[in-house]
Amino acid sequence: MERKTTLLVLFAIFFSLAFTPTSARPTPPNHDSPSFPAVFAFGDSTIDSGNNNGLVTIFHGDHPPYGRDFPSQTPTGRFSNGKLATDYLVASLGIKDALPAYLSPSLTEQDFATGVSFASGGSGLDDATTALTGVIDMGRQLRYFDQGMQKLESDIGTNATQELVKNSIFGISVGTNDVVFNLYRTLNFQYTPSSYHDFLLQRLQAFIQCLYERGARKFGVAGLPPVGCLPLQVTVGSIMPSPHMLQRLCVEQQNVDAQTYNSKLQNLLSNLQSSLPDSGIVYFDIYGSIMDMIVNPPKYGFESTLQGCCGTGTLEMGLLCVAGLPMCSNASQFIFWDAMHPTQAAYKAIADQFLQTVRQLH
Repeated sequence: MERKTTLLVLFAIFFSLAFTPTSARPTPPNHDSPSFPAVFAFGDSTIDSGNNNGLVTIFHGDHPPYGRDFPSQTPTGRFSNGKLATDYLVASLGIKDALPAYLSPSLTEQDFATGVSFASGGSGLDDATTALTGVIDMGRQLRYFDQGMQKLESDIGTNATQELVKNSIFGISVGTNDVVFNLYRTLNFQYTPSSYHDFLLQRLQAFIQCLYERGARKFGVAGLPPVGCLPLQVTVGSIMPSPHMLQRLCVEQQNVDAQTYNSKLQNLLSNLQSSLPDSGIVYFDIYGSIMDMIVNPPKYGFESTLQGCCGTGTLEMGLLCVAGLPMCSNASQFIFWDAMHPTQAAYKAIADQFLQTVRQLH
């Protein structure tokens, strides 16, 4: 109870710092289908395409200016100005144009059969991360997957469903909220960075094994980004405002911590692939992708690296990134859209790297 109260107070303090101004029937895959018939995504806001829209939570991307560069030019619930890496990934794989949210009111049976996102902005591997935010934890994401598979099985049969699951990609991107809102925000935290990493990776291992038991065999798992370079972290650092806030410099120790976590994650994934027969598990190096953008912005056409497009670009995100705030005119020149999330342009660059990695799963 004491820990929950502390987290609630810290969330309140943090947000007060910012200035506030009839579907087609699915068919089983055949030889004409893409190499991967579907993509199923689990995790946090980096791959949430709208599952938070109906939730009572501060983590929402279903209002302007979010989605201003999406094809429909409307907010979809994606935490960006447009598409996410998973949208570009399914398009590049020839599956469909974008990866919809499982909880989308307009989701069809055919949509589900070619993949959906179960991810929820603000979610994490630690139950404490989601307990106060009202978002969808990893356990419920897994239950939604079970629910969807039961419906699919009744439509196309058990064998076809099992075959689809076996050949689909299961993408997982989670962990950033855990370290940002627990490791670097909670007073008197019971873990060291190293021990907390171990705890998170134990939870991740259990989640992957649960998917494997359900027939999943092809996994793509993203590591942590350079956490210390997220605009939010550049601004507030840890518990207190960052001494580098005005210079807009990365918090180096947080980046070192992220690299340590990612090294452990890669070892875990290697061990899991060895222990889970017929599995293919690849590591998505989002840290390397984003750091390359920060170090070499002209290579990607970026001009702003450590500040978001929305508002001041230092704290605004979710309910604090709203219409009426000052906005950059061209988000494609920014790595970050808000204080935590990349722009569509950055996600496209990340997806290009992911695509090369995914091809190793053949």
